[in-house]
Amino acid sequence: MTPIAPFPSNPADLTAIQARRLIARKQLSPVELADACIARVEGVDHALNAMPVRDFDRLRAGAIAAETAVAAGQRLGPLHGLPVAIKDMEDVAGLPTTFGSLAFRDNIPKVNGPPVTALVAAGALPMGKTNVPEWSAGANSRNLVYGATANPYDVTKTCAGSSGGSAVALACGYAPLASGSDMGGSLRNPAAHCGVVGFRPSPGVVPGEARATAMIPLSTSGPMARNVADAGLMLSVMSRPGRNDPYSIEVDGRTPWNPAGFATLPPVDLSSLKVAATEDFGFAPTETTVRAHFRKALSQLAPTFGILDEASPDCHDADRIFGVLRGISFLGVHADLLDRVPAHVGPNVRDNVLEGRSYSAEDVAKAIFAQGACHRRWEAFFTDWDILISPAITVSPRPWRELYPTEIDGKPTKTYYHWLALSYATTIAGLPSISIPCGHDDKGMPFGLQIVGRRNDDLRVLAVAAEIEAVIAGTTDLSPRAPNISMLKAALPITEAEGFWTFD
Repeated sequence: MTPIAPFPSNPADLTAIQARRLIARKQLSPVELADACIARVEGVDHALNAMPVRDFDRLRAGAIAAETAVAAGQRLGPLHGLPVAIKDMEDVAGLPTTFGSLAFRDNIPKVNGPPVTALVAAGALPMGKTNVPEWSAGANSRNLVYGATANPYDVTKTCAGSSGGSAVALACGYAPLASGSDMGGSLRNPAAHCGVVGFRPSPGVVPGEARATAMIPLSTSGPMARNVADAGLMLSVMSRPGRNDPYSIEVDGRTPWNPAGFATLPPVDLSSLKVAATEDFGFAPTETTVRAHFRKALSQLAPTFGILDEASPDCHDADRIFGVLRGISFLGVHADLLDRVPAHVGPNVRDNVLEGRSYSAEDVAKAIFAQGACHRRWEAFFTDWDILISPAITVSPRPWRELYPTEIDGKPTKTYYHWLALSYATTIAGLPSISIPCGHDDKGMPFGLQIVGRRNDDLRVLAVAAEIEAVIAGTTDLSPRAPNISMLKAALPITEAEGFWTFD
C-alpha cells in the first residue's frame, strides 16, 4: 500500500490519526510507536519533568498485544495502539494518583477511573502520569510531590496548568494524545502556553462521574492533542452516557450528541460566519503582549470570515461568580484535609479554602443567581453571532518560579487565579471552548487562540477550529513550530534548578 504522506520520519511526531491509520495498514508497528515515544520521554524529560510517573513496561506489553491483534486481523478500536499520557488527577490501576498532594503521594488505585477505562476500551495504551499543580489549583504545574514542570519552548518559563504536564508531553512527542481537565481553563491555558490543542466540552458531553459538585459543573474532563482532528477523535471515545453526571443526558442508553461524529469533523465555510472578537471580555486583565498578538492574528484571519467585529457579552459579574463558586467547591472538597494535615496543603489550596470560608450564604445565593443571568446573556449573544474568538490566556508564559502572576502590566491581580479570567469567562456559562496554536508572540512564546460557541454546539466549535487551524497553517508568521528537541536533550536537569521543590 502507498504510505500516508506527508508524515514525520520519527513515529513520536505522528498525529494520532496518522499513527492509527498507519497501524491499521500495517505500515507502523505499535511497538515501534511505543519505543519512539519512550525514547522521546527519556531523551528530554530531564529538562521538563512533564511525566514523573512512567509505566513503560506495561506500555511495551500493550503495544506487543496491539501488534498481535493487527496481525490477526482483529477488529481495532479507534485508538488502537496509541500511547496516551494521563493527567495525575485520573486513576490508572497500579500507578500513583497523587493529585500533586503530599497527603496522597502513596495513593495507588487498583482500578482505572472512568475516563481511562473508556480510552483503554478504545485501544489506547496509558504510558504514565503527567504533572499538575496541587489538586489542579492554579495554572502553574508545580507541587511538593514531583516539583515543577517547565515549558518546552523556554525551560525557565511555566507550561501553565493544570494539565501542564499533558500539554508538554504532547508538544514534545511523548504521546499523540493526553488527558486533561478544566475548571478555570486547565485544558486551554497549558495548550496555549505549549502550542497544542485543549478542548473544554459542554457540561455532560464527557461525563463527570466523580465530580463532587455534581450540580455545579465548573470542572470537566476533555481531550488534548496536537491538532483539532485528533482532539475530536479522542472526544469521540471520551463522550459517552454517564448517569452519575446529571448533565450527561441519556435516553434509552443514548446521548443527544453523537459521540462518533466528533471523530469526523464536517466542513465549515468560514466565509459564512459572523465572528465576534474580544481581547478581554470587558473585564479580563489581558497583557499588552497578548493584545498585540491577538490583533495581529485578527488582521490575518479577518479575510476568511464573513463578518468579523469586536463584540462580547456582558461579563461584568464573572470574577465574583467564579470566585464564589470555586471557593465553595474547594471548601467542600479540601477543608477537612487542611484542618487535619495543614503541612500537606500548599498555598493555593489553602487560600481557596479560606476564601470559601469567607463567603456567606447570601454571597453564594447571589453568585448562583448571577451565573444564571450570565448564561442567559451568553445565549442572547449567540443569537447574533456564530462564534466568538479571544486570546486563550491573559499573559505570555512567565517564569515557573512564580507561583502565579501577582501583577499584569503593573496592575495587581485580585487572586491567584485572576490571570485565568479569559478562560473562566466561558466556564461559568458552560460553553464549549477550545484553544488552538496561533503563532508565537513578540517574546517568542506560543500563543493560543480561544474559540467559543453555543452550549452543546461542540461539534461545530471543533469543526470551525479545524478550519481556522488550516488557515493558520498556511500563514507563515502564525503557523506553529515545534519545540527544539535537540536543545532540550542538551539542557540541564530541571531538578537542579533553584526553587524546583519549593513555593518560595
